[in-house]
Amino acid sequence: MSTNLEQMSVNAIRVLAADAVQKANSGHPGLPLGCAAIGYELWGNHMNHNPANPQWADRDRFILSGGHGSTLLYSLLHLFGYGLTKEDLMNFRQLDSLTPGHPEYGHTVGVEATTGPLGAGMGMAVGMAAAEAHLAAIFNKEGYPVVNHYTYVLGGDGCMMEGISSEAMSLAGTLKLNKLIVIYDSNSISIEGSTNIAFTENVQKRFEAFGFQTITVEDGNDIEEIGAAIEAAKADTTRPSLITVKTKIGFGCPAKEGKASAHGEPLGVDNVAELRKTLNWPSDESFYVPDEVYENYKELAKKGAKKEAEWNALFEEYCTKYPEMKKLWDTYFDKNLAEKVLDTEEFWAFDNKPEATRSVSGKILNKAKKVMPNLMGGAADLAPSTKTYMEGAGDFSAENYAGSNMHFGVREIAMAAIGNGMMLHGGLRSFVSTFFVFSDYVKPMARLSALMKLPLTYVLTHDSIGVGEDGPTHEPIEQLAMFRSMPGFAVYRPCDATETAAAWYYALTNQDTPTALVLSRQNLPQINGSSKEALKGGYVIADSTKEIPDAIIIASGSEVSLAVEAKEILEKEGTDVRVVSMPCMDIFEQQSEEYKEAVLPKSCRKRVAVEALSDFGWGRYVGLDGAYVTMHSFGASAPADKLFKKFGITTENVVKAVRSL
Repeated sequence: MSTNLEQMSVNAIRVLAADAVQKANSGHPGLPLGCAAIGYELWGNHMNHNPANPQWADRDRFILSGGHGSTLLYSLLHLFGYGLTKEDLMNFRQLDSLTPGHPEYGHTVGVEATTGPLGAGMGMAVGMAAAEAHLAAIFNKEGYPVVNHYTYVLGGDGCMMEGISSEAMSLAGTLKLNKLIVIYDSNSISIEGSTNIAFTENVQKRFEAFGFQTITVEDGNDIEEIGAAIEAAKADTTRPSLITVKTKIGFGCPAKEGKASAHGEPLGVDNVAELRKTLNWPSDESFYVPDEVYENYKELAKKGAKKEAEWNALFEEYCTKYPEMKKLWDTYFDKNLAEKVLDTEEFWAFDNKPEATRSVSGKILNKAKKVMPNLMGGAADLAPSTKTYMEGAGDFSAENYAGSNMHFGVREIAMAAIGNGMMLHGGLRSFVSTFFVFSDYVKPMARLSALMKLPLTYVLTHDSIGVGEDGPTHEPIEQLAMFRSMPGFAVYRPCDATETAAAWYYALTNQDTPTALVLSRQNLPQINGSSKEALKGGYVIADSTKEIPDAIIIASGSEVSLAVEAKEILEKEGTDVRVVSMPCMDIFEQQSEEYKEAVLPKSCRKRVAVEALSDFGWGRYVGLDGAYVTMHSFGASAPADKLFKKFGITTENVVKAVRSL
């Protein structure tokens, strides 16, 4: 039986959540009211976390996959003393507040992941659990479990309906990630009403099929039953666990309890007052919490501080006994590692022969792995094609968590979420990979990478109609424009080996930007003028002899060589052309106005953009007076050289476009 103080502590979460949503006149009170007991029991009695040090390396992770219920998380952070004040709760959903509508990583202390798109948190939790398993396999010694923590993720029916949760949990079961505990807020309500209108499957059976232990808690308000389930989940050392907790959405509010209307709108002033009465809350004052409740949370928080102190002592002893492991630990957790070890002659050295940038990329990745042991990633069942297999690094599996090559299977959206989770965990530099056309599946989680400022690397190969025989279903056209349009996301399409090295160097050294490496299937020539200037996003790769050229050709990737060939032809006709390679518009835009003017002088309005993809987005560089040699339709099925001719992506057409100006 829970004590009166414990019940008040649970209800404090409910009252604060309801008050925050009501004051904002916007939000989702249903989940926090229904899941308050889960949050209290988990955070108070089972999770190892220390509010005094939210970055403690061996803390348990908690992700609220149902991010709409953010006031549950904010109330917990406030009550446990993470620095979130009552005033912050009062500013819920207001401009520049620490309590935005959905939890935002890097914005609010204690938030482990940005969530909101349902199911995304499920995928990221799998990534965190995989990172924990890998680091434990690398670092733990007998008697010294320095990496030993759990990943908890809480989500509801919506998270379970989204396909990403099935993708991610299928892989988690295959990998036997036993430190992953999924808590399913099962209240049988979605926005449109009862889940029976669209969702009648047996979720427990599905998770059993994935390889999970499944546990059911019949009463979502019984903290003893919830606690016993969490301990049973921890006790299974061979499988991840699903705890289904049967809750009532909007619990405690007589007019809303169990109804869809509790999900996404304020309860209303009168209903908040009724909630207080139902919960026997001792005050009608908004945001009021009794001192004894704060004191209870303070005592609970001390348990986490004690756990960290014990870990610190263990880690200190570990470092003394295994100095070589301390050195390796510092290497893994050094965010500036790539910058220290990559800028070498070997990294930038390549054979002067035509080669696909995907193949060059594979060689660079293997060079990087030699000096960056914390590199970990893989492909969506495409490593032989995307060239993302790290030789000698082993395969990450249920039998070998020390392996660094991830096999994500054909699960692109979950792969990207898992990559995010691995980066969020810390200690790893991660990458994911698929064909560029399938970045359509990747994009929602890539968007979260950008929102969270996670430097996850996306290796996206087979970058244009150069895919050839596989036809239009496999030939990207509009995808480059889509990714370029995303804020805070660097998109590199290199023209040769040197630019590919620059792309990888940027991807592995920057701290707050995800990077897409968009790479060719077909062989490309090495271009004389290519250089480390590619790190500036755009640069002059072949210049005119005039201060202001007669025309400028701007290209990326496989089309840069066409532009250089066109320049040579035009020179013989007396037209002095500059060729600008633009591997990354995003980074070019970050350069000084002086630099951009030096590369693309405004006085030269005769400009041609050349790219075997959509022309969308090139207008800012080509202007009203320019021309395009680009794609205006989907591709076709034929050998690549025939497709480039069919769609006019040729040297001759580049020459014609310049002449037309």
